[in-house]
Amino acid sequence: MVDDNSSRQGGEADRSGTWPLSRRAFGGLTAGTLGAIQLGGLAAAATKNTPEKHDSICYEVEGLKESAEILVDQWGVPHMYAEDVQDVAFVQGFNAARDRLWQIDLWQRRSLGELSEVFGEEWTGHDRGARLFSYRGDIEEEWDAYGPDAEAIATGFAEGVNAYIDQAEDDPEMMPVEFKALDYEPRRWEPEDIVRMRVHAITLNVSSEVQRAITLREFDEDVERVRQWLDPEDWEIEVPEGLDLDLIPEDVLDTFEMATMSHTAITFDEDDVRNPDVLDDISVVTNSSNSVGGDTPDKSDLMEKETPSASNNWAVAPELTETGRPILANDPHRAHNVPSLRYMAHISSPEFDVIGAGEPGLPGISIGHNGNTAFGLTIVHIDQQDLYVYETNPDDPNEYKYDGEWASMEVDTETLAVRDGDDREVELKFTTHGPVIHEDPDENIAFAVRTVWTDPGTTAYFGGIGYMRAKNIEEFQDAMEGELTSEMQGWGAPPENQVAADTEGNIGWFPGGRTPVRPNWDGLLPVPGDGRYEWDGYLHQSNLPREINPDRGWVATANQEVLPEDYPRDDPPIGFEFSAPYRYQRIAEVLGEYSAENEHSLTDSTDLQTDFLSIPMRIITEALAETDPDEEDLIEIRDWLTAWDNVLDTESGEAALAVVWFENYLQEAVTVELVGEEAADHIGTGDIQVILGAIEEPEEYLEDDAVESRNQLLLSTLSDAVDDVEDRLGENRDEWKWGDLKHALFEHALSPAVDEESAETLNVGPKPMGGGNYTVGRAGHNDEFQLTHGGSWRMVIDVGGWNNSLAMNVPGQSGDPESPFYDNLLDKFVNGEYFPLLYTREAVQDACVRRIDLKPENSK
Repeated sequence: MVDDNSSRQGGEADRSGTWPLSRRAFGGLTAGTLGAIQLGGLAAAATKNTPEKHDSICYEVEGLKESAEILVDQWGVPHMYAEDVQDVAFVQGFNAARDRLWQIDLWQRRSLGELSEVFGEEWTGHDRGARLFSYRGDIEEEWDAYGPDAEAIATGFAEGVNAYIDQAEDDPEMMPVEFKALDYEPRRWEPEDIVRMRVHAITLNVSSEVQRAITLREFDEDVERVRQWLDPEDWEIEVPEGLDLDLIPEDVLDTFEMATMSHTAITFDEDDVRNPDVLDDISVVTNSSNSVGGDTPDKSDLMEKETPSASNNWAVAPELTETGRPILANDPHRAHNVPSLRYMAHISSPEFDVIGAGEPGLPGISIGHNGNTAFGLTIVHIDQQDLYVYETNPDDPNEYKYDGEWASMEVDTETLAVRDGDDREVELKFTTHGPVIHEDPDENIAFAVRTVWTDPGTTAYFGGIGYMRAKNIEEFQDAMEGELTSEMQGWGAPPENQVAADTEGNIGWFPGGRTPVRPNWDGLLPVPGDGRYEWDGYLHQSNLPREINPDRGWVATANQEVLPEDYPRDDPPIGFEFSAPYRYQRIAEVLGEYSAENEHSLTDSTDLQTDFLSIPMRIITEALAETDPDEEDLIEIRDWLTAWDNVLDTESGEAALAVVWFENYLQEAVTVELVGEEAADHIGTGDIQVILGAIEEPEEYLEDDAVESRNQLLLSTLSDAVDDVEDRLGENRDEWKWGDLKHALFEHALSPAVDEESAETLNVGPKPMGGGNYTVGRAGHNDEFQLTHGGSWRMVIDVGGWNNSLAMNVPGQSGDPESPFYDNLLDKFVNGEYFPLLYTREAVQDACVRRIDLKPENSK
């Protein structure tokens, strides 16, 4: 039941519960405004463009115990208030559905293996894989692993989602347009659904094990070390006893990859859109005002580059800051889409008052602050997966050799509902190690994956419900670690570098994640599944390194190798495949400049989060300066590039040339020089640390006349790159701009399936964009220079001066193309700007543009 008392400026409330204005007509502070406002006055500035009246609406909902409210501020952030933990989780679920119902429904179906039910036969392989990896253990152990109120929180959230679905069924205008276009209905949620989802965790390293095994089989260790850098660099690669590399097929991971494919990989074609006319009714002003480098290619032509997972976080101690309080910053880097992967929320109850971001389909907040402690995360590369290889019984392929005997696989049969087809029965097989992903009865062989996912307490990011109420970093550390007597509590997955700061002035770095103890191997290659290679439980997280209040006055991570020199790397091995260090090096370079006389500000942190200086480009241009071209044109180009500041700014012509040169020519040429054409065809472009090592220190990597060989590679590929950029941007170098190639275009999953006009309505952008794959302001792109990965969610927290904190969530909070919050943050994002992350009730009320009251059904 809806009681609508809104103060509307004409028209009915839109289905997302936001202002009934076109999405381009409403944006709060305009692009550039924030840069002109002193940060200390942001809370006051937040009210300047607030409408004199905000609209309000009231829903009576089943499942809520006491009345609750949602105040939506002018940037689309919902601030939710309720009287107890389960009620505030209910409100969070209701609100998540209000803004993102189609997205979270799609994620649920993808994770639980229910896509074929609504999209048809082609998704049955994925659904079978997803069901192999969903949580199948004891549900009570699962709840216990997160703490005493985990089940209540999940129950409240699920009931809140269902309550919104109830409202949408009564009022079809509230139902997201995607359900109508694709002609299906949202599924009802159960609390267990939230914690059964496993396949969206970022964990390592099964894929790398297989690539390494095949590379060693086809070539040798020298080629493998060009393919993948290891930390430490001199770690010896040993093939486990009993492993026959010839037994590993090229397609061994097909089922695993279907199971774990990104939700952003789900797209549709025109046959999927059964009601295309509903898209004609979307009333928006389309968003294509800026052109970039010619026509935007079709999504089908945009194959993503293989780039490492990446995120940044840091905390600066009060003795180095202008505020005299800690400053904490975090920008996790994930795939860019519309709607965005992260969702910002403020949930407040008597037990906690926490604001920040998480994934929209999960309760709680995993990145943000609670009025006492701020926290932010990046991936730490703990190895949480292994591939096991089995000899199977020639007389019974469901038996495998284990401890000298034939052991039986557990075989479950499940039924997949298939749209427009017959139900499909699928077999799911499990060994003592985990799901069976590949079988070859003719060769008497099978493969299974062991992963931390199968154990209680490893639903990705759900562990945030424990630490989000920490009163200081000591309590934060305790929540990350869990009980000393338990391996199954504390943070499970994905493995994270957490940084935290509290109002007492403390800062700290705390890595967390289930770390398997491998007594007799290092995890770099598959192992026989015959019982010789078993995990011996988990390393308790108190044994991982950490750092609290270091003398230098700051902590930071950027997915780099984080283990201290004196840390026992082989007792047990934690992992060897960290991301390239260049973002961390730049962060350390900048933060190392601050002192009591040169204090760090909130602006300094936002500038660093959007910093486009490229250390790889600096390495390359410094090497280029050592060359001696014999052509006048190349001398001119050399001098032009070597005088450049190595910043990948949108206006930079040098950046356009440097990126095209490195990514399209130089990397491949160096790889071929190191391993030969045949091996280069196999491994693709070598690891960037190897490539840049060969450029910076050629004597360590190349044969005779190493410097001369390096210089010839630089100049020959540079000449090719100049021709390439001239073809793209014209012959006048003064008119080249990186932003004429690089662009931010956020694509909706339906856009490939609809006509051009509808696609423009659903997509957001394009806009010129700076940055690159290895800048702190990471802006990863594909071969067509379209933005694909980076920090869609950013925050900079003034710890204790909470209303001064800043945030970004591109392209906007809402998943509804008709909402003003669908794309209102795009311009700020591409310009490196932020908006206030308001926290106190007074500041929130001043910036409120919509009030949503929720009352228990049949309440008076």
